[in-house]
Amino acid sequence: MKVVIAEKPSVARDLARVMGAKEVKDGYIAGNGYAFTYAFGHLVQLCTPQAYGYNTWSVSNLPIIPQQFRLEAKKIRKDGKQIDDAGAVKQLNTIKKLLDEAEEIIVATDAGREGELIFRNIYYYLGSKVPFKRLWISSQTDKAIKEGFAKLKAGTEYDSLYMSARSRSESDWLIGINATQAITLAAGNRGLLSLGRVQTPTLAMICSRYLENKDFKPQAFFKIQAGFEKDNIKFKATSDKIEKREVAAEAISKITVGSQAKVLKVEAKETKEQPPLLFDLTSLQQDANKKFGYSADQTLSIAQTLYEKKVITYPRTGSRYIGEDVFENIEELFQHLANTAEESIATISRNLIGAKLNKRSVDDKKVTDHHALLVTEEKPGPMVKEQQNIYNMIAKRMVESFSEICLKDITTVTIDAYGVELIAKGTVIRQYGWRLSADQVELPDEDKNADDQDNENAQLPKLSSEELLEILTLELAERFTKARPIHTEASLLKAMETSGKEIEDDEMRQAMKDCGLGTPATRAATIETLFQRDYIKRDKKKLIPTEKGLTVYNLVKDRSISKVTLTGKWEQKLEEMRANKVSYDVFMKHIKDYTAKITKELLQLRISIAQEEVKPQQKGEIKCPKCQSGSILLYEKVAQCDHYARGCDFKIWRVLNGVLLEEKEMKNLLEKGKTSELKGVKTKEGNIVDAPLVFENFKVNVG
Repeated sequence: MKVVIAEKPSVARDLARVMGAKEVKDGYIAGNGYAFTYAFGHLVQLCTPQAYGYNTWSVSNLPIIPQQFRLEAKKIRKDGKQIDDAGAVKQLNTIKKLLDEAEEIIVATDAGREGELIFRNIYYYLGSKVPFKRLWISSQTDKAIKEGFAKLKAGTEYDSLYMSARSRSESDWLIGINATQAITLAAGNRGLLSLGRVQTPTLAMICSRYLENKDFKPQAFFKIQAGFEKDNIKFKATSDKIEKREVAAEAISKITVGSQAKVLKVEAKETKEQPPLLFDLTSLQQDANKKFGYSADQTLSIAQTLYEKKVITYPRTGSRYIGEDVFENIEELFQHLANTAEESIATISRNLIGAKLNKRSVDDKKVTDHHALLVTEEKPGPMVKEQQNIYNMIAKRMVESFSEICLKDITTVTIDAYGVELIAKGTVIRQYGWRLSADQVELPDEDKNADDQDNENAQLPKLSSEELLEILTLELAERFTKARPIHTEASLLKAMETSGKEIEDDEMRQAMKDCGLGTPATRAATIETLFQRDYIKRDKKKLIPTEKGLTVYNLVKDRSISKVTLTGKWEQKLEEMRANKVSYDVFMKHIKDYTAKITKELLQLRISIAQEEVKPQQKGEIKCPKCQSGSILLYEKVAQCDHYARGCDFKIWRVLNGVLLEEKEMKNLLEKGKTSELKGVKTKEGNIVDAPLVFENFKVNVG
């Protein structure tokens, strides 16, 4: 019997159907010589510190660096304690029973770093010795599944991918566990403060941009703008920036409406604008955030659903290219879109069939584990609006990417107005090419180049050198410098992709992707973690740090754990390990040395923090709802358990739904589960009401 292990039940059911297995059992599907079973994501994980004997949080325990990492069944938290997940243990027993009877294992977890780790952790935890092969596919269509099973790969081909995944997991454990305990113990009454290898530099990018924007002081500058007309075409020309008002005033005083200005030169330049590259996950998330306001996590979830519906290829890809083998069949996909897509996409698809296609997105050397996002030949069924939006984005990007270049004639006219040089620009599109189908995502106003807007004209008349033009209007325009905008998820994803370096060119960003923060598959989860930790919040599309987030940032901003470039270098080393260029032992020695260093650095914060400590603001006692043995201490902004050094991480902010809870109401909330009716409570929808707050399952809601 061949045992196939998928990442989730829905995938196992699909694989079983395609391969002719129909007998549904408890935890697997059997038939046709196969048994298709599944994990629930990470069924097996690295042991917690308690498994190594570290049952309390104590400075004397740090750093915690196991000699050998151990694995355990998935844990869940209940009443402040970690217990075995009964469902995980049951499924592991099912998998073990099947492996004991197996002649061969087929690995069918997601074809990527985390999917490989999910299988290998199960395999090594159960102590199996059965040989295994790898199903490596980029779409879930019946055709792709059958071809994948016909061309199974040797499991050993993915050993380096596993070592990279294992190193990522263990390094995150070492840095996350030690840094979190160190800063929490150092910070005392501030409650649980979580740090992480990727999480903390991501928070640092959000906070530093927010503070830079908040503290920015606009500086005035000036431009002289004149209006002209020829052949019934009106246009404007604008000077460069003039820093001082008096200089600008003196210059414009020499010019009068009705006087003549002379054309110095007319430059016409043909510009070839290449189509955009195909989507990888990160660029899809960026554009979906700009266009529809979808969060990175929401876009990933929608794309994963479309993948499981078989209508798009594997979404967790970091490549924006396809190989020559995929390109050979691209016309079939255009024929498919011509028959099934919405009319605007279908029309362009028809035009591409038989045409010479642009191959900018075709490069075998730039395809990583998976090629760029494409639609599949599967006919889409009914979709909810969000799924249709993402599907259409991928389909539209496909027709753009393989369309002709856009040809533009850009004319730049330089005019002399009594010693002041004015510039007028006009653009004529001679060949729309890919822009004929483009539904370009509008950039926020703050991202647009104001200088270009000042000079740009919808149309320019035919002008020649030495020609005289009458000045019809004249204006001294005052402008102000602008701060770099507060991060949105779109701009944050771009910054994470390039370790904070501001790179606009698509291909240069692709070259940087191996040293970015996290991977396309993990960036959304990192951002969601910051929300869950209450480190950031949304203000429309903007990502704003909370007081807690700023507290953490201010504590670690000068420490190496917050440095974007350091984490980017680690990610680069993990990619090199996948390519067999760096060994596990070398990388992990570096991580262990770093863990000891950063733990020592963070513990030293106790000295400076101790000088700022304040006493609790309360008279009575409030029982901790989590550990039951501790008491809640009320500080100016936070309420937390006094047993934090013994492992209880319970903490709650004093201001909840816009209301500051005094001692009496905090006691009602945590001991009775409900406050009295409070005035001015803010609901999720933003309404202000009079209502009690309810504490249930460690969450606070409006009653």
